[in-house]
Amino acid sequence: MTFAELHAELQKLKAQGLLRERRILESAQGAHVRVDGRDYLAFCSNDYLGLASHPALIDATCRGAAQYGVGAGASHLIVGHSEAHHKLEGALAQFLGLPKALLFSTGYMANLGIVSALAARNDVVLADKLNHASLNDAALLCRAQFLRYTHLDLKQLERALAAARGRRKLVVTDAVFSMDGDIAPVPELLALCERYDAWLILDDAHGFGVLGEAGRGVLEHFGLSDPRIIYMATLGKAAGVFGAFVAGAEPLIEALIQRARTYIYTTAFPPLLATALLASLHLFSEEGWRRGRLRELIAYFKTHLGTARWRLLPSDTPIQPLVVGDNETAVRLAEALRARGILVPAIRPPTVPKGQARLRISLSAAHSKEDVRRLCEALKDIERTL
Repeated sequence: MTFAELHAELQKLKAQGLLRERRILESAQGAHVRVDGRDYLAFCSNDYLGLASHPALIDATCRGAAQYGVGAGASHLIVGHSEAHHKLEGALAQFLGLPKALLFSTGYMANLGIVSALAARNDVVLADKLNHASLNDAALLCRAQFLRYTHLDLKQLERALAAARGRRKLVVTDAVFSMDGDIAPVPELLALCERYDAWLILDDAHGFGVLGEAGRGVLEHFGLSDPRIIYMATLGKAAGVFGAFVAGAEPLIEALIQRARTYIYTTAFPPLLATALLASLHLFSEEGWRRGRLRELIAYFKTHLGTARWRLLPSDTPIQPLVVGDNETAVRLAEALRARGILVPAIRPPTVPKGQARLRISLSAAHSKEDVRRLCEALKDIERTL
């Protein structure tokens, strides 16, 4: 492939309204940010509890740097597994009420590690069609038979499970779907896994810290506990820092230590971040009002938006998708908001299905009702003039 061919492909993306661009954040993450030299009200971060700039996390990070330095220096299995990492794994397992937890550098790496460690050519991976890309890539990487069922279609999933003849069956799903904001029917999925002897892998990246009275995620939300559940969550969203973890039965975690290539062959993330995350877990309990405020803002937004041209998908999570339809309109809508000092991302294919371009509005406990009211009024005004 020549550079001319690459240029032509990029021009084609631009013409289709699919070219992605980076913006430069010049401030700390928060409800109000400075981007590319201008101040904005932002509804585009996954910092759902507003912890990314919390003084307690900053202080813990400084103390961690003083004690452990800046870099881990090695993989976990050489000499990079610090005391701080070990304490955090124990604290995460205790917080969730699960036997063991294992840290990964990112959620993408965790999903690749789980699926590729547990499934191979003679196995079957069954996945919701709206799963995160990391789960799809994991299924392709492990070379198992890869079957995708229509979003939340439990009847189709059951037929596929009944017909599956693999040595091992894995059902993999987002717990909270990152672009739609809806919650997977985990009790029903678990019942199917029990009936057909399958493992259930839950990617709770957008539920951990948010769902449940104490923020323990989708398992607390539904009141579930089962050894066949493999639970993954990220630590850079509601927890406000960086990283990811897998939690579950002790043999599972030991198997991942031995087999998960994305765990074995990479440098551990800096231990100073583990000290920050220990402080974050403490705030999950000490500042539970953040989840209460988030629930209030979600309800306020859904009640006060009321646009006629665009459809708000049903979601009770901080992810509030406003489906616009075509790529050009989604981009124009995001630009109109930006002109009013409000940042909301336009999400287009292939991240979402063709014809379902949208604004992905992310609410945070760091927002106020006035912030949300300003967004609603801006959208209504743009609807009248766009």
